[in-house]
Amino acid sequence: MIVSERAHSAADVQLHYDELDHPYRAVWGEHVHHGYWQTGHETPADAAEALCRLVEARLALEPGMTVCDIGCGYGATAAYLAEQDEVHVTGFTLSGAQAAIARARSPGRGSLTFVERDWLDSGLLDGEFVRAYAIESSEHMVDKARFFSEAHRVLKPGGRLVVCAWLEGPETKPWHVRHLLEPICREGRLPSMGSRADYDALASQAGFTLRSYDDISRNVRRTWSVCARRLAVRLVTDRTIRELALSRATRNRDFLLSIPRLMLALRSGAMRYGVFVWDKAEREPRYPAIHPSGE
Repeated sequence: MIVSERAHSAADVQLHYDELDHPYRAVWGEHVHHGYWQTGHETPADAAEALCRLVEARLALEPGMTVCDIGCGYGATAAYLAEQDEVHVTGFTLSGAQAAIARARSPGRGSLTFVERDWLDSGLLDGEFVRAYAIESSEHMVDKARFFSEAHRVLKPGGRLVVCAWLEGPETKPWHVRHLLEPICREGRLPSMGSRADYDALASQAGFTLRSYDDISRNVRRTWSVCARRLAVRLVTDRTIRELALSRATRNRDFLLSIPRLMLALRSGAMRYGVFVWDKAEREPRYPAIHPSGE
């Protein structure tokens, strides 16, 4: 597990997304997640939607299902799933700026509810959802073990969790950690970045069974060259972004430095992008009672 040299709280993550609201939407787009290039000819918007479809397929949604979006951002993915699959999605975000935009969405089918609250203190009842997913939000969780235990708790028996995550590569070198992964965590307000093995272990401890795993790093890495080009243009044409980038009062401007790091991290294999599918058992295991000796 790569741990940021600077401790990050949920409040730090909230400030990060609120302060950089305009740059995120202008440079990364409304989905605020990687794109998925299958042919290489997709537009960035098509690639972002392709990742939604990938998650949609792994969730195996059916009309009427209750679905939880853990770290919903601006609600674009939640709205896509509600519209396409006629499901009822509840999204959680720490950011007031994101929640305001998400709540303005009105799908033609299904339904949307957005909650401005820390996932680790969700206030949800046990077994409220049939499906849950987290697209590039588990990295921001201060307590990753609790991230998984909460997901397991709020899912019904037989439920499913899909997670798209930035991961430490399997053959990380010391320079990868020092110059790429730790700075990415520090600048992106990620308390830590786990490996595939870390996620597998934490999910298993929470009670999940792994159904599938896919490494799609090659398919998503173009995202950052797109973002780099957009940022270069916006620094010239967008006064708001230019002022945020240049002002020392902007506490999160160092994230802009992470774009070249992310490009190199994905291309070098120091960082991987994984898609996990975990299932919750239909029935919790029953253990035989232990009686005192002789009984």
